[in-house]
Amino acid sequence: MTDQYIYNAVFEPAEEGGFVVFFPAFPGLATQGETLDEARAMAIDCLRAYLESLRIDGETPPSEASGASIMERLSVAA
Repeated sequence: MTDQYIYNAVFEPAEEGGFVVFFPAFPGLATQGETLDEARAMAIDCLRAYLESLRIDGETPPSEASGASIMERLSVAA
């Protein structure tokens, strides 16, 4: 049986193009992709590999806080 984990991922445009992705639950863990779809796929692969390394080391993955922050882009006219 495979465990299911849900984590927040933050996608930020990179200066040189593409997107950088980081995970608030895992400080220092990040990946990137040339497009949003590629960055999303890389983020899933990155999380999967990191969770597997935790499992191999006998460590428990952290839980994302319930009611974790939701990030949205807002447009405001001033």
